[in-house]
Amino acid sequence: MRVLLLSPVDSKAPVKSDSSSESLYETITDDLVRQGYSINPEALPPSLANALYQQVLELNQAEFDTAGIGRQLAHTVDTQVRTDEICWINGSTDTGQNWLNWAGGLREYINSQLFLGLFSFESHFAHYGPGDFYKRHLDAFKGESNRLLSLVVYLNPDWKEEDKGELVLYRDEHDMTGIKVSPTFGTVVAFLSEDFPHEVLPAKRDRYSIAGWYRLNNSIGNRIDPPR
Repeated sequence: MRVLLLSPVDSKAPVKSDSSSESLYETITDDLVRQGYSINPEALPPSLANALYQQVLELNQAEFDTAGIGRQLAHTVDTQVRTDEICWINGSTDTGQNWLNWAGGLREYINSQLFLGLFSFESHFAHYGPGDFYKRHLDAFKGESNRLLSLVVYLNPDWKEEDKGELVLYRDEHDMTGIKVSPTFGTVVAFLSEDFPHEVLPAKRDRYSIAGWYRLNNSIGNRIDPPR
């Protein structure tokens, strides 16, 4: 797999954003304070969403890898849990850098309002073929990870209800119903990684998204813990 994005965002780097992005940043931040998650249908700036969609379509199959579970030495592939494929993004293209800038702007805004100390960001394209899924899981376990905030963006033009493939966001471990989110083009979802179990239901057509995580800096001995 060719790595397209592994993105530690420089916490001191200035990030430019337009008024529509700033309004979305504010909405996401307010939602996180109020309920711990934020669902924003078709909210990503159209120019950025279109560019990301074109980039993911231009990737060839060899640039995707079967998605796994866990990090580094604990990383395993389990097709009973998930069957999607991923391609990590980096700033080597203008589109990748614009995405990092947008995500960095959200990080800066949240930090300025909530003082969460979000330090770095990692994300990848995800491709779910027809019938692919990701069973119910948490992006981070309490006290065992420095993933603090999860971010998902959908890149599926003309998605219809009958295409299925929803994200189901559960409010807690006891919630068996959840909130279904259709993966419509430009929809942005953010939620606290340790608090919200979620799953991806099978779709009837190819489904594309970006999944990302903001992380804290778990430095040990003055050595920075990188995103991946």
